[in-house]
Amino acid sequence: MKRDQDIDLPDGRIFVGGEWEAGNGAEIRSVFPADGSLNRALRGASREDGLRAIARAKAAQADPSWRGLKPHQRARHLHAIADGIEANAARIAFIQSRDTGKTLAETRALAASAAGTFRYFAAVAETWDEALTAQRGEALTMSVHEPLGLVAAITPWNSPIASDAQKVAPALAAGNAVLLKPASWSPLVSLELARIVEAAGLPKGLFSVLPGAGREIGGLLVTHPDIARVSFTGGTETGRALARKAAEKLMPVSLELGGKSPTIVFADADMEQALAGVMFGVFSSTGQSCIAGARLFVQRSVFDEFVGRLVEATKRLKVGHPFDPETQVAPMVRREHRDGVAAMVSAALAEGATLLCGGAAPEGSDFEAGAYYLPTILSGVTNEARICREEVFGPVLVVMPFEDEAEVVSLGNDNEYGLAAGIWTRDFPKAWRVARALRTGTVWINTYKQFSISTPFGGEKESGMGREKGRAGMLAYMAQKAIYADLSGAPLPWARL
Repeated sequence: MKRDQDIDLPDGRIFVGGEWEAGNGAEIRSVFPADGSLNRALRGASREDGLRAIARAKAAQADPSWRGLKPHQRARHLHAIADGIEANAARIAFIQSRDTGKTLAETRALAASAAGTFRYFAAVAETWDEALTAQRGEALTMSVHEPLGLVAAITPWNSPIASDAQKVAPALAAGNAVLLKPASWSPLVSLELARIVEAAGLPKGLFSVLPGAGREIGGLLVTHPDIARVSFTGGTETGRALARKAAEKLMPVSLELGGKSPTIVFADADMEQALAGVMFGVFSSTGQSCIAGARLFVQRSVFDEFVGRLVEATKRLKVGHPFDPETQVAPMVRREHRDGVAAMVSAALAEGATLLCGGAAPEGSDFEAGAYYLPTILSGVTNEARICREEVFGPVLVVMPFEDEAEVVSLGNDNEYGLAAGIWTRDFPKAWRVARALRTGTVWINTYKQFSISTPFGGEKESGMGREKGRAGMLAYMAQKAIYADLSGAPLPWARL
């Protein structure tokens, strides 16, 4: 296994309105989670850098050479970006693995997903239709959609290239300029995306990548009068603060926030299918996923058997280096994040939880310098326990029994979050009833963590507001306008001419 691949990382400059510049903000250090080594130190964007990017974006977006393009003409730029992502997929995967600690298998899939997202929204733009509305008077009535102008995209550290594409592609397809603020823990792959966008020939100024402090750059993007919309993926508290600031300027936002998703295994489920799905749902990506199935409810009649098999299978998961093709559970993004997850497990044990497996960093010299944590399963708590209420964002699963359909629906809904859920049963009518009864944005039946860019995604309750993906995902970055064209040729009677 070759761990030190000869791929150069982005050089540390940021992309300010189409220009590569040294940032003037605080230092950002990208660290390889497998061993703590430094990937790159760079200066993030300052407020002044952000203001220059906004000014350049405003000029570029207003230029008729962009704003006047037909949707199918904008689609050509998105196809070119998708081509660039595909041509650089290996490089993108390596950079993202260095930045986040994810396995190369996962980061390759994320790169492919990003390319597919740009192609999907290119197709949406190619086939975009406006509407003639039902005529109810002596006027031809139409509904048209126009670009908002400048859009800010704020993305998290756990899956940056896919999250970036999910916001940038529809916003560009709609005719906007986009200012992207990636998380400070994983800025490099977003800067690589900027290189690809530049090489694809997108007009200069329409795209910026501004890594930097959330309070400084995020705050600027939310409050600046020229920013017409913010799309944010991240923590619930940050999202709530962002929404308050957006409300002051009456600016629309989309918020994809935290989760504490329930997975439900009924006694009639295919046990092999359920075991594989539950494990993938919570332990893939080392649990660092907003949709992780972190609360597992198993029907009491099969609880002991299923949980016993689950624990034994979890112990066999391969924890290892992200470049090892056999690795299933890679390091977490930072040691301080790993330590925070460990502290939450320790608190749960102190409050009466039972440790069934994991609960510690793996032993051995291969793991000492990295941010590793064993897949962990806890039992012996109720749905009211703190470990069942708060998002851990790590490889930690809590298992609880239930009696019947009514009880598990109540337990599944009894949480502040409402992002996703999984159901395992051979009885489809029952799965349908439960799926409709759960207050979540996404429900998987006999599978988990499967996505389609054509299918809307978002959360309920504390998990956010608004939807991304699908044809409606492009509408979110457009303003709807009504146009009335007189057909009578007569003056309005009120004037009595």
